[in-house]
Amino acid sequence: MLAVEALEAAYGVSQVLFGVTLRVHAGEVVTLLGRNGMGKTTTVRAIMGIMRPKAGTVSFAGRALAGLPSYRVARAGLGLVPEGRQVFPNLSVRENLVATAANRQAQADPWTLERVFALFPRLEERRDNMGNQLSGGEQQMLAIARALMTNPRLLILDEATEGLAPLIRADIYRSIAQMKASGLSILVIDKDVKQITRVADRHYVLEKGRVAWSGSSADLAGNEDVQRRYLGV
Repeated sequence: MLAVEALEAAYGVSQVLFGVTLRVHAGEVVTLLGRNGMGKTTTVRAIMGIMRPKAGTVSFAGRALAGLPSYRVARAGLGLVPEGRQVFPNLSVRENLVATAANRQAQADPWTLERVFALFPRLEERRDNMGNQLSGGEQQMLAIARALMTNPRLLILDEATEGLAPLIRADIYRSIAQMKASGLSILVIDKDVKQITRVADRHYVLEKGRVAWSGSSADLAGNEDVQRRYLGV
């Protein structure tokens, strides 16, 4: 579904990505792992059209995306849950969810208010609260639900559980498993290897802007050397 090939990206004269290649197939959960500063968010920004790649290709369902503006990438069926959540602070939970709601892909079973409230019951309880009245975990749930309301075919979560309490992290992982069960393809950036390997199918590990390792959850869980070398603090 998503094919990234030999992607290179830079901020001015500082190159960050050096030939990143990855795939996400239909219905898969795939992760992008690595320590801070290794190029994970830059990869997401290049995929989503937030920054223009220096070289390489990005295609989605056979359609070339590299170089398109971000709004056209989103309309092609990609949804982003950005690092830092970025919910609208002065809109209610309900208003955040309906502000950009759409079903451009004409999905037969689209995400609706009722459906996202079933996924995140806390949001239904706080549907009239403003975005800035929510806890960090609730804001992350809202950011995910807001992206789902655009009815993407591929959801990208940048730092899915960073800074969240363990119980909230468990809720986020539960929601990822449920979204996967619904058939949604998901690309996740996260740091909790133990938890994410329980729901993800495959993993790409970045080191200094390059894919240093890739493999299945079973491969990663059993490879302490990769975890220590590329993911340890």
